[in-house]
Amino acid sequence: MIFRRALIRLTLTYTLVQLILFGVFALGIYSFVTGAFDFDAAELDGQSSLNAAEQGFANLRMGLITGYAILVILLPISSYLMARGALAPIRRSYEFQQRFVDGASHEFRSPLSVIQGELELALSRSRTPAQYQAAMTTALEAAEGLTRLTNDLLLLTRESADELEVTFEPVSLNELAHNVVQNHKASGARITVIETRPVLVNGSAELLTRALTNVVDNAAKFTDESGSIQIVVSAGGRFAQVLVEDDGVGMTPTESAQAFDRFWRAQDARNTPGFGLGLPLVKQIISAHHGKVSIASEPRSGTTVTLTVPEWQP
Repeated sequence: MIFRRALIRLTLTYTLVQLILFGVFALGIYSFVTGAFDFDAAELDGQSSLNAAEQGFANLRMGLITGYAILVILLPISSYLMARGALAPIRRSYEFQQRFVDGASHEFRSPLSVIQGELELALSRSRTPAQYQAAMTTALEAAEGLTRLTNDLLLLTRESADELEVTFEPVSLNELAHNVVQNHKASGARITVIETRPVLVNGSAELLTRALTNVVDNAAKFTDESGSIQIVVSAGGRFAQVLVEDDGVGMTPTESAQAFDRFWRAQDARNTPGFGLGLPLVKQIISAHHGKVSIASEPRSGTTVTLTVPEWQP
């Protein structure tokens, strides 16, 4: 409603300003033509010359009036299009902010309820040091999850990649993959890296690490301890690829299609820790690097997530 009213007002303003400008322009043309005409010479040539001049002026007036009438019809349309274009960036920013508010209000409730509940329980009566420590540990874990959620939501609200690109530099996907495996909480034996050659991309090491970590975390959550996860780093043509393959529970085609929706979680994943922001954030980061992310999965046959970004050209 706010943007509709703003669109109407801006359209009317654009239309009025342009009509005034074109009206002044038309009057200027008519005044110049009539002022520059030599009536004395026309009188010497006879009445026929004066009549021809008057007819020319009448045709000019009619042409200017007709043109102005056409502009009265066309200018509101062009003004509407210009107003929409002018408001588009503002509307996108507003929608991004609204998404953050909606998402935050929806997802902040659970961790805040945990923190409040643990603190109220701890203060309800005297407890042992171990019980106090357990309550504070639970509250701290909820607060850490709240911090991660806040950071994820802030990243998802970024409007464009312009502010990120100034920080881009050559990044080795090989080193990045090994670092993710090394820093992962799961056993390093479960995750292996397969690489064909050194691969460099132009980007942010921190954000790309975040994206790959999220994909590997998802794979680890839904893969048994006896299963395996492979990270395949390759390049071909002008693009580099990182494939994360697991032999976990997999997803149905419907679930795969919704995997990148914010806050969406599969039915079987409702009891697994998370907020449903991992893959949407991965897509946001890869898009900011002018790449794309895809997912292929079958129930009980594992999942393959492919990250594709342009390879760095020296």
